[in-house]
Amino acid sequence: MTVDPHGHQGEVLWRPSESMLAGANLTRYLSWLAADRGLQFEDYDRLWAWSVEQVEGFWASLWDFFEVEASAPYESVLQTRTMPGAEWFPGARLNYAQHALRHATDERPAVVFVSEGRPPVELGWAELSRQVGALAAWLRDRGVTAGDAVVGYLPNIPQSLTAFLACASIGAVWSACSPDFGTRSVIERFRQLEPVVFVVADGYRYGGKELDRRDAINELRASLPTVRDVIWVPYLHPESDAPTELAAWAWADVTSAAAEPVFEQVPFEHPLWVLYSSGTTGPPKGIVHGHGGILLEEMKALALHLDVKAGDRFFWFTSTSWTMWNIVVSALLVGATIVLYDGSPTFPDVEALFQLASQCRLTLLGTSAAYLLGSQRAGVRPGDRFDLTSLKTLGSTGSPLPASGFRWVYANVKRDVWLVSGSGGTDVASGFVGGCPLLPVRAGEIQGRSLGARVEAWNDDGKPVLDEVGELVITEPMPSMPLYFWNDPGGERYREAYFSMFPGVWRHGDWVTVLSSGGVFVHGRSDSTINRMGVRMGSVDIYEVVEKLPEVREALVIGAEQPDGGYYMPLFVALEEGVVLDDALRKKIADAIRAGASPRHVPDEIIAVPGVPHTLTGKKLEVPIKRLLQGISMDQAVNLGAVDDPELVRYYARLGSPTTTP
Repeated sequence: MTVDPHGHQGEVLWRPSESMLAGANLTRYLSWLAADRGLQFEDYDRLWAWSVEQVEGFWASLWDFFEVEASAPYESVLQTRTMPGAEWFPGARLNYAQHALRHATDERPAVVFVSEGRPPVELGWAELSRQVGALAAWLRDRGVTAGDAVVGYLPNIPQSLTAFLACASIGAVWSACSPDFGTRSVIERFRQLEPVVFVVADGYRYGGKELDRRDAINELRASLPTVRDVIWVPYLHPESDAPTELAAWAWADVTSAAAEPVFEQVPFEHPLWVLYSSGTTGPPKGIVHGHGGILLEEMKALALHLDVKAGDRFFWFTSTSWTMWNIVVSALLVGATIVLYDGSPTFPDVEALFQLASQCRLTLLGTSAAYLLGSQRAGVRPGDRFDLTSLKTLGSTGSPLPASGFRWVYANVKRDVWLVSGSGGTDVASGFVGGCPLLPVRAGEIQGRSLGARVEAWNDDGKPVLDEVGELVITEPMPSMPLYFWNDPGGERYREAYFSMFPGVWRHGDWVTVLSSGGVFVHGRSDSTINRMGVRMGSVDIYEVVEKLPEVREALVIGAEQPDGGYYMPLFVALEEGVVLDDALRKKIADAIRAGASPRHVPDEIIAVPGVPHTLTGKKLEVPIKRLLQGISMDQAVNLGAVDDPELVRYYARLGSPTTTP
């Protein structure tokens, strides 16, 4: 048995049944490789090795296996095998939306939508296609062309999906923010895109409340001067009109036509959507992904690593701001019915998502390690309370799930469920490590490295290591790696983000152990990104809110993964002279973060400190302080000769790590 870094025995908790082995998409792919390519592999490790050594052959096989439809063939698979700068499938012309809608059938819905506290509503494939075609035609009539940016301030509702697919069908570039983001955070993301159309909803539902965002929308519109048209989605108040000052088009009017989608054929690397980095050291970076790379990666990840099939019901708790939303909607590519949810995962109680799984007959329920650990702490037994007969897969991502969380799932949710723990990034809109339906599940352990992702753990000398903690790196290109960052014409920000530590090698920013047995442990971020409940946010987003308060001189926020699988996020505040941190000020700070940054990033504790330490060049010591809070000794965590106030660092070291996660 393997032993993880926390000393837990990695006992086998689940093995695939004979019927699952026989029917898995990955089994079908292996049979296809043998018949079509003359390739046979004895086990998953050998298949993975081939996928990362014979890069061109692997990705070409996926093109054929998934029957990619292209109006023009590709000239080569990989023109330049370098990072950055790899050019994939030059010459090919295709469209992501065409593949998302090609599984249309009358036998099952395309979408099941649940708004918190309300019954599910189904949207058929034919109606989804009609709405996409109608909106796409309207966008064309309004002068939107391939490459133009369209942005959405929308919750996780069917209109968000329709808007995205309509944009993809004409080659426009889509980007979205959830309405729980503060206006400043949204403006920083959207203004750099210079969008021509703005799609907005009047609010969202969360925790038993209807949260009206009409005032925020007016502020956003005023801050986006390039917007020519606004589309109004009356979600909370279906009978209401848009505010007069918006001069908006009604959603019902722009999607009323009886029109079939017309799919613009675009190059493989034509921009599909823009996602965002957390903005730890500056404004959020616009991560641009392409039609073809996302198409191949998502079909691979969903079909081969999550075993999603036509007719499955696929759900992952997410908002439109998190890349998991993009993965959810991509399940249409393999013919699944996707389940969208607008609401809290813990309302009216912590079992809300398990109730949703029963209500909607989910075959895959995706959530976060934080949610599963919260359920464990609450002492609930969802398997005793809900009918989870349909549930075959339970997904966990966002942060590492410890062995105790694995054991809780098998004891309290379902004994024969396939628990898939995985880790990846917004950067590739997918996973680097994750599930394999042919392998057993061991407590606390991710099953393996994803096909086509040459994941290695590198030590400080840049050498690969097994069974030791190292930096997670990718040493071969993947087609879903970003095409570029928006407004980064020289590529400097792109190179700095991934290739500054090891030139020519992608350094992701996670601590990882690759086991000689093939399994993987991910230990959390090696940088200072705040990763709360699976949703990343840069510390700068929080600073810009908190440090505007007159009582606060400076702030330092840390997100520290804990040995028990918890996540501790304290906010340290250095206050102006004479100011006392009482309950009223704590509430004021928390409310400011909730309104100006994100409700999900309100800290666990707010702690008054004498000051904030910096590097000699003025950068806050986020990573060293995080490591101190995780129990790492001061001589290992920080070089005191490189900081402006060593005594302040010693102060934080004395604070130490909390005995329990708040």
